[in-house]
Amino acid sequence: MTEDQGSDQGYVCHPWELRWRGLDVTQLERTESTFALSNGHIGMRGTLEEGEPRGLPGTYLNGFYEEHPLPYAEGAYGYPESGQTIVNVTDGKIIRVLVQDEPLDVRYGETVAHERVLDFRAGTLRRTTEWHSPTGRRILIRTERLVSFTQRAVAAIRYEIQPLDEDVQLVLQSDLLANEPIEPQTGDPRVAVALEAPLVAEFAASKDHRAALVHRTAMSGLRMAAAMDHEIDAPDSLETTIEAEEDLARLTAAVDVPRGGCLTVTKFLGYGWSSQRSAPALRAQVEAALAGAVQTGWDGLLAEQRGFLDDFWASADIELDGDPELQQALRFGLFHVLQAGARGESRAIAGKGLTGPGYDGHAFWDTEEFVLQMLTYTLPGAARDALGWRHATVDKARERARHLGLRGAAFPWRSINGAECSAYWPAGTAAFHVSAAIADAVVRYLHATEDVEFERDFGVELLVETARLWLSLGHHESTGEFRIDGVTGPDEYSAVSDNNVYTNLMAQYNLRAAADACDRQPDVAAAFDVADAETSAWRAAADAMAIPYDERLGVHPQADEFTRYAEWDFAATPAEHYPLLLHYPYFDLYRKQVVKQADLVLAMHLRGDAFSDERKARDFAYYEARTVRDSSLSAGTQAVLAAEVGHLALAYDYLAEAAFIDLHDLHHNVRNGLHMGSLASAWIAVVAGFGGMRNRGGELRFAPRLPPGVHRIGFRMCFRHAHLLVEIRDTEATYRLLDGRPLTIRHFGELVTVPENGVTVPIPPAPSLPPPSQPKGRAPIRRDPERARRA
Repeated sequence: MTEDQGSDQGYVCHPWELRWRGLDVTQLERTESTFALSNGHIGMRGTLEEGEPRGLPGTYLNGFYEEHPLPYAEGAYGYPESGQTIVNVTDGKIIRVLVQDEPLDVRYGETVAHERVLDFRAGTLRRTTEWHSPTGRRILIRTERLVSFTQRAVAAIRYEIQPLDEDVQLVLQSDLLANEPIEPQTGDPRVAVALEAPLVAEFAASKDHRAALVHRTAMSGLRMAAAMDHEIDAPDSLETTIEAEEDLARLTAAVDVPRGGCLTVTKFLGYGWSSQRSAPALRAQVEAALAGAVQTGWDGLLAEQRGFLDDFWASADIELDGDPELQQALRFGLFHVLQAGARGESRAIAGKGLTGPGYDGHAFWDTEEFVLQMLTYTLPGAARDALGWRHATVDKARERARHLGLRGAAFPWRSINGAECSAYWPAGTAAFHVSAAIADAVVRYLHATEDVEFERDFGVELLVETARLWLSLGHHESTGEFRIDGVTGPDEYSAVSDNNVYTNLMAQYNLRAAADACDRQPDVAAAFDVADAETSAWRAAADAMAIPYDERLGVHPQADEFTRYAEWDFAATPAEHYPLLLHYPYFDLYRKQVVKQADLVLAMHLRGDAFSDERKARDFAYYEARTVRDSSLSAGTQAVLAAEVGHLALAYDYLAEAAFIDLHDLHHNVRNGLHMGSLASAWIAVVAGFGGMRNRGGELRFAPRLPPGVHRIGFRMCFRHAHLLVEIRDTEATYRLLDGRPLTIRHFGELVTVPENGVTVPIPPAPSLPPPSQPKGRAPIRRDPERARRA
């Protein structure tokens, strides 16, 4: 599709919007995720305002969850006892309409026109529907909704309904609805645990056009409140009533609207939750937020939303000339990752953001290693806040380490409140690389921002406690080599391995960074009882870290002995048996050379200083032939290394896979929410892959190259209070300082000072290598920019 063109039904290609044209009820679950709105605190799936038809309803508050027992056939010491699942909280999106006693339901009568638009610059979801009722009345509906970036507790909806050819009576019902029934899901482990009526009513009140409900959870002891208020613009015949009961508050407005007239309702919503505040205090909190929203007004909220996004795009936009569909997908990903983290503040950024219940709403290590990598260079304040959440959970991580007989902090594999809630111990217990990802994100943020206050208040402690973990987890063998045995790396088709290269390299980085931070902040280090002997031990372990290498094959094994495992029989594996985890036992996956997601390849990106160029090329080719990408986190990383070693067309294929994972529903599970790690990794694939950006010790380096068929790539980023624009063309790159203090960078190793008017430097030719192969049937879909332009 070309810009603003498309079929009669489905997504339309546009550089700054996600537009869906036509009505297809079977696609509602998919579009409810892609059209979700969030600010990191409140999340609303893109369900229709009328409540039905619907796929999977969902309104979420970041960090609000219910506990449930974890099932074990056989319990054992160290297993987590409770799981945590995000709760579908009180739904304030619902606005039902009766047209002369006929319910407005697009499944009945005729929907003549239907269009929805997610606007990346306005930060709103708009909808236009022309509906003909079963008895022939023609109605036009226009809606727009937002979740405010500037007023964290606020969402709002503008709902307009207009009779087109005769006078009609309209009855509108605006609801707050708790405990919406949701159908149970399949046994897919990526799907959330079903919670039936998780909210217990505590308070309900209504007056004039305003209502509030307060609920709590039975097990986790959390309390939440939702409130609504309305402004109504209608003919003089308007009559309204309002009522509130345990799980439902409803404003009813009845009015006779003449042909060509309009009923306009603006619905303001306030949300909040707490583990400690009383019901009256929470009610007061959300009603105060509501009063602020009403005072700002609909137009004011729109203006604030636009201003916030103008600032974001000025420092984060990507321009890709020559592939309009991919251009749209990249901005779609940037917008959704922004929504996941903008106002999360003291809460985690979940793997699905707040777009759906997938993975029970848990945060994983991909928050730090992928999402925060993007946010650090586009919205650094959000990265700081997310690391602040990790710091707020450090006591739980220390307790978990003690429970496992270790020192330091063992951060959870999956969690909402900071406690481990994975019932699968090879991941929940053995995936210690989570702690290294947190340390890596801390160091990246410090190098990119020089935020000394953060280092003193949060960074040193996080680095110290993660370094202590590695020293107690590993050991020096008789040769002096420091080993880390019995751990699970990023590749989830391997488990409990010795000397996983990724884990060891990231632990090495962590140990050195912790020692350096203690040297910079000796008084803070002293407060955590760090002595010179301890930092010396960290450095000694880092210097002696075991990094396996297979001299016979000339590649790094993913972990000890990995290259000696039997090969997986890819030729005999049918396409319908992917993802393998749903069709084969883990024990068989664990003992074969089959890789779910980039592991050693990710190590080459994040610790590229530990590999020569020649070894990167050989290692990439070796693991390319064994990686099946059953994880959404793989393609973006493979794009980065493919670009670095010179496989530019392949890198472009992987970039497209990462960017289109949800728009094309490549993993067939977008109904459960978007893949924030993959969307962020598409940004990484552009900036670190085709831009060649690396931040080595606070020195910004670039090695840019264009893929075939693309005319130009431009991207913006923040670094040390400066805003930089990088433009890549076939034979040259231009670096321009948009604002801030002067920057010195490296371009293919050469020092370059970046002035305000920009500097243009030549790009050397890419190395020429034979193309690598992939497992049978697992090559990425070929992305031909020329064909995409013609589509």
